[in-house]
Amino acid sequence: MTSLRAFTEIVGADHAMIGADTARWAQDWTGAYIGAPGVVLRPADTAQVAAILRKASELRLSVTPVSGNTGLVGGAHTTGGVLLSLDRMSAIREVNPRARTATVEAGVILSSLQEAAEAQGLIFPLTFGARGSAMIGGVLSTNAGGSNVLRYGNARDLCLGLEAVLADGRVVNLMSAVHKDNSGLDLRNLLIGAEGQLGVITAAVLKLSRKPRAHATAMVAVPALPDALDLLNRLNDVSGGAVEAFEYMPRVYIQTHLDRVAGAKPPFNEMHDVNILVELGATAERDATPAADGKTPITALLEQELGALLDTGKLLDATVAQSEAQRAEIWARREAAAELTFWRKPVIDTDIAVPLDLVPRFLEMADARVTAQDPAAEPFYIAHLGDGNVHYSVYPSDDSPALKDSIVTIIEDVVTELGGAFSAEHGVGQSKLATMRRRKDPTALAMMRRIKQALDPQGILNPGKTIPD
Repeated sequence: MTSLRAFTEIVGADHAMIGADTARWAQDWTGAYIGAPGVVLRPADTAQVAAILRKASELRLSVTPVSGNTGLVGGAHTTGGVLLSLDRMSAIREVNPRARTATVEAGVILSSLQEAAEAQGLIFPLTFGARGSAMIGGVLSTNAGGSNVLRYGNARDLCLGLEAVLADGRVVNLMSAVHKDNSGLDLRNLLIGAEGQLGVITAAVLKLSRKPRAHATAMVAVPALPDALDLLNRLNDVSGGAVEAFEYMPRVYIQTHLDRVAGAKPPFNEMHDVNILVELGATAERDATPAADGKTPITALLEQELGALLDTGKLLDATVAQSEAQRAEIWARREAAAELTFWRKPVIDTDIAVPLDLVPRFLEMADARVTAQDPAAEPFYIAHLGDGNVHYSVYPSDDSPALKDSIVTIIEDVVTELGGAFSAEHGVGQSKLATMRRRKDPTALAMMRRIKQALDPQGILNPGKTIPD
């Protein structure tokens, strides 16, 4: 109780929760990770975060930061420790349209930042299904990706500067808005993607981009997955790199969407094995000004290229959105991915990346080996095909830890053989600790542990996550 009183003095009685009042933070979105925080603290500013960490360091209490609680790997849960919610730190301090930057606090919801940028004719391009609840602190801590990485990069690429509080309560101010800074080690990028292991991110300076004046969006079907990569390269070449999204949805995904989502419509009159969502964005007025028929040049270009491919047989089908409502319908199909994956249990969820041209090979090898191990297993996946990131899930025949471990090991084997990464955008958290132990280069792990020890010698920041013992 002494520690609770000390923390209450920092954040106020209304923002220090114990017992049943911590329930909303105790379980993750998937339901797979359930914690029991000793106390949930909701600081109002960086000074309160620093005071909390000083007190936690003094008392040797673990501190786990949490933002929107939309993670899929159990990275923001604790039992008995301090859960540090950044949700009250939700100020958008500045949107600078001339420099095209935004200065925000860690608790800003992604969609709120996007709305503030849009009011200035700009975008913060990072986007994914949980944008209405995910917060900037969590986005940066996991180096989140999403559907626009192909053109704009992931969270690390969109951050110019940040502020963080270290384990002992010291504040490191890296809130620079410059695009070039070679003054020593890149501490900003060390903190991004560290999942709260090295410090608690409290604010950031983020890059904004010109809002596209027009989009051209389509669902297309190709004979085989390698044909999709040819399509991606062709569209990027003819559009000058305007492809923003290139998302792969196999037949089983489309069918599941039709079965599970009320009112869902098929993308084509007949079912196809390889279905691609492609979107181009036009920022130049010449590409976005409608012609006499009301069609924008970027849409005309997309239709022209797809039509030429249909004539050669390299494309089986295509539906180009003719309105914002049709575009929204196409995107709703893709953004239902998390719900379509996790409605069925048990599920083994992985988040891998391989070189773009090896995605077909990965799927072929993984499917064959997984079903050889468990003949009743059913693979289910979707991919950010433009950056080689595959969300490869499996519904195994039973929920035994041994079977799960064997299937995950098989997937790791394939990823390793193809020179890929076993964690692409969701983070490591708890779910990939065993994989880190098995697959991460031992010297790299040793370096991570040394850095962790140097910045958090008592090991109080988010213990039991990301870096295996």
